[in-house]
Amino acid sequence: MNDVLIVGAGPTGLVLALWLTAQGIKVRIIDKKAGPGDTSRAMVVQARTLELYRQLDLADTLIAQGHHMAAINMWTRGKPAARLIFGDAGKDISPYPYPLVYPQDHHERTLGDRLAAMGATIERGTELLSFDQNDDAVTSRIRRADGGEETFTSRYLAACDGARSTVREQLKLGFEGGTYRSVFYVADVKLSGLQRPEEGHVSIEHGDFVLVLPYGTEGRSRLIGSIDDARAERAEELTFADIHQDAIKRLDVTVDEVTWFSSYRVHHRVADTFRRDRVLILGDAGHVHSPAGGQGMNTGILDAINLAWKLAAVLRDEAPDALLDTFDKERRGFAHTLVKSTDRAFSMMTSGGTVADFLRVNIFPHIASVAFKVEAAREAMFRLISQTSLVYYDSALSEGEAGEVKGGDRLPWVRTAGGDNFEPLPSIGWQVHVYGTPRPELRAWCLHRGVALRDFAWEPSYAKAGLAEGAAYLLRPDTWVAVADAEGKVESLEAYFAQRQLKPRRAAPVT
Repeated sequence: MNDVLIVGAGPTGLVLALWLTAQGIKVRIIDKKAGPGDTSRAMVVQARTLELYRQLDLADTLIAQGHHMAAINMWTRGKPAARLIFGDAGKDISPYPYPLVYPQDHHERTLGDRLAAMGATIERGTELLSFDQNDDAVTSRIRRADGGEETFTSRYLAACDGARSTVREQLKLGFEGGTYRSVFYVADVKLSGLQRPEEGHVSIEHGDFVLVLPYGTEGRSRLIGSIDDARAERAEELTFADIHQDAIKRLDVTVDEVTWFSSYRVHHRVADTFRRDRVLILGDAGHVHSPAGGQGMNTGILDAINLAWKLAAVLRDEAPDALLDTFDKERRGFAHTLVKSTDRAFSMMTSGGTVADFLRVNIFPHIASVAFKVEAAREAMFRLISQTSLVYYDSALSEGEAGEVKGGDRLPWVRTAGGDNFEPLPSIGWQVHVYGTPRPELRAWCLHRGVALRDFAWEPSYAKAGLAEGAAYLLRPDTWVAVADAEGKVESLEAYFAQRQLKPRRAAPVT
């Protein structure tokens, strides 16, 4: 019996397949499309995604092929209104202090190539028709690319099949939320005349706005804007020539070529649950929201990494089935928070009315400019957009506090003489960090338990980051802090595993 059937080979499904395969879990991944995507709605890979991609040595590959967007320039009435420099905002927060522009079609091919190198095959043109589950397994009816049908049994089924998820609909899960009146358009174009062509641009005009994301060479850019007048009622008929182009023209650029154009309605919805027994819901199948801030694809990827270590632990009998309930708690909670924040941002940019239009054009850019000159505000904005502020304080897997770091936090990133404290383990697993000198009994416990111990010679930069000298920070396999124990005691860590019936997988310790 296979361990996991993954339905959907977009970024979420591919990352889930990669992280499970890396942990020795046997997966089958299917997608009803005949081939990988050839369009690129999702363009931005955020810092937290890149941090986690280090676990499988993927971050450097994306960075080498992607485009570093060091700054966003805001324009109103054809004049510069603000310049937001991300490199300054994130330089002390993450090894990746910028959004990376990397089109989704390229991204999917990179993930697919890595999966193939690990010995797993994506079955294209293969569709899930229906499924049933019992206490032990999920039985799925599948139509293959050759038209034949088969029955397939797996211990779990992971739905990564998008906003129109067959799995979610068959489970009859609620998908509460709504649909904005405005319609979004996206276009891949070749521009000439763009100032600072290596940076992003937002042009805000009365009744119109456009976001310009450069990528590649020779002026290749992605345009994102909204349509909120009568034309929105016939969105499927629109072409690039039909949209308002006031905001584009005020950038004093020329659109030399349009290689792709699409328009779509934007929804904001979250499923009732991300888990129904042996079926798990991830990515757009569980949550959809506006593209404000470039959060959607990154959220699906983090869903997959959150689930992968938990599913692997359950399948290897290293954790009870109840561990999977924390996937629903943690990720659905974040999805609700994300929908609210992106809803506010989207509404601010698209709201109609004279007052809203005045505020958007005349006030907002100046507020953003002033706020970005304040270090605390600049860092807060970077943390929010980069998802480095994502915490799991309310999770059953989070415990304790040491210094300014709590269970559920992302570990603060600190540069070291030889690199940084985010260097990945040789394999995905639990680890303990001690900044200072660990207790001898803690070292012995980690060796006995097969938990990697990483100790860092104390220096002031750790205190500045909020870490406590001599404390023990137990990190989950997805690198969030599970336990923060100020005294670095073995008893706290032992009790944590015993109370949750967790058995860390034995791995070579890091010395």
